[in-house]
Amino acid sequence: MKKRYLNRSAISDILALTESLGLLLKTRLWLQILVGMITGIGLGLLISPRGMAVVSNHTAELIAGWVALPGYVFLALIQMIMVALIFSSIVLGIASCGTGEQLRRLGIRIVPYFLLTTTIAVGLGIVLTEWFKPGAYISQVMVGDFSMEAVPQAADGVSLNLQENPVDRHLSLPRSLVNLIPANPLRSALDGSMLQIVVFSIFFGVALLSIQSTRARPFWDIAISLQEVAMKIVSWAMMIAPLAVFGLLTEITAKLGFDAIVGMGGYVGTVMLGLLCLLLFYLALVYAIARIPPLALLSHIRELQLLAFSTSSSAAVMPLSIETATKRLGVTESTANFVIPIGATINMDGTAIYQVIAAVFLAQVYGIDLSVPALLLLSATTIGASIGAPSTPGVGIVVLATILGGIGVPVSGIALLIGVDRILDMSRTLVNVTGDITACLVLDRLLLNKHEINHNSK
Repeated sequence: MKKRYLNRSAISDILALTESLGLLLKTRLWLQILVGMITGIGLGLLISPRGMAVVSNHTAELIAGWVALPGYVFLALIQMIMVALIFSSIVLGIASCGTGEQLRRLGIRIVPYFLLTTTIAVGLGIVLTEWFKPGAYISQVMVGDFSMEAVPQAADGVSLNLQENPVDRHLSLPRSLVNLIPANPLRSALDGSMLQIVVFSIFFGVALLSIQSTRARPFWDIAISLQEVAMKIVSWAMMIAPLAVFGLLTEITAKLGFDAIVGMGGYVGTVMLGLLCLLLFYLALVYAIARIPPLALLSHIRELQLLAFSTSSSAAVMPLSIETATKRLGVTESTANFVIPIGATINMDGTAIYQVIAAVFLAQVYGIDLSVPALLLLSATTIGASIGAPSTPGVGIVVLATILGGIGVPVSGIALLIGVDRILDMSRTLVNVTGDITACLVLDRLLLNKHEINHNSK
C-alpha cells in the first residue's frame, strides 16, 4: 500500500515534463538544426583562410567568434542544469519502481548489460581502426600545424592536468571503488563528478523507496518540481539550438578549412562506420528479443534521435526518451524511469567506440605500434572512462586525454581531432540514446517478469 500512491502519480508527473519537447518537435526543430549545420559549414568555408578566404584573417576570426556566441550559451545552459536533471530523474525513477524486489531485479541486470554492450563497442572500434588504419593518411606536416593551445579544458568543470604523473592517475581498484561514493555530494556537483552524482542519487532514491509514503511524498514533490524546472531550462536552451549549431560549425569550419577536413576524412569515416555498425547491432538485438522490426523501431524513435543529434546531450533529451519508451514502445514506466536516467550517464557505447578509434588513430599518426597488452589496457581504460563520462556536449574529447597517457600517445594529438569533433559528438549522442532505448526494451521484454512487475505496481 505504501508505494501505490507514488506509482499512480508518477505516470502523469513524469510524462508532463515532455510537453515542451513535444512543442519543439512540432515546430520541426530538427529541420532547423539541419539547415543550421549546412549554412554554418558553408559560411565557415566562405570566410576561412584555408577555404575561400573572402575576408581577412582578422575579420574571419571576429565573425566566427560572434556567430558562435549562441553555441557557447547553449552549451553553458546544458552544463548548468545537468546535475539537477540527472539527480531528480534517477531519484524519481528508483522511487517509482514500487518495491525493493523489483528494484533489485533491475539493478543486478542493468550493470552487466551495460558492461557487455560497452565491451562489444570497444572491441568493434579496435577491429575497424586496425583494419582501415586511418592514421596512415595523415601527414606529419598536418600534425605540426596544431598545438596544445587548441586542447580544451574539461567541459564538466574540472581542469585537466595533462602533465601529471601517469602513476598518480591510476589509483588502485579498491581505492577507485571507494571514491565512487562521494564524501561530499555538493563538492561532487561543483566538480562535475557525474559518476559520483549517479551513485549518490541511487542511494538517495533507494532510501526514499524504503521509507513510508507519507514521509516520502514531500520530497517526491520536490524532485518533480526540480525536474520540471530543469526541463524548462533545457527547453529554453533547445530553442536556440539551430543558432548554436550554425555558430559552432561556422567557427570550427573557419578554423579548420577545407583541406584539413578532407585530410581527416579517413578518421571521420571510420568513426561513422563504427557508429553505424553499433546502431545495426542495436536494431538486430531489439528484433531478436522484442520482435520489433528495424524500420518500425527507427520510425518510433526518429524524433528522439534527431533531437539527440541536435543537442549532443543524452541528458537533455532524457524526458523524451522516457516518453518514447513508454508511450511508443510499450516499456513499463518503472523500467524506463530507472534505466534511462542511469543509461544517460553510464551507457555510453557511442562514446566508447569513438574514444577507442580516436586513441588507436592517434597512435597510428605518431607511428606507435600498440601491442596486445596495450590494446587490452586501452580497452579497459576506455570502458571505465566512457562509463564515467558526463552526458554533455564536447566532453568526449576531454575524457580522451585521460586515455591516451596510458598507451604512450602524446596528448597534444587531441588538437587534430577538435575540428571534426562537433559532428562526431552529435552522431555518437544519437547512438548513445538509441542504446538507452535498446536497454529498456531488452530488460523489459527479456530479463524481467512483466506480469509480476505489473502486479507489484498496482
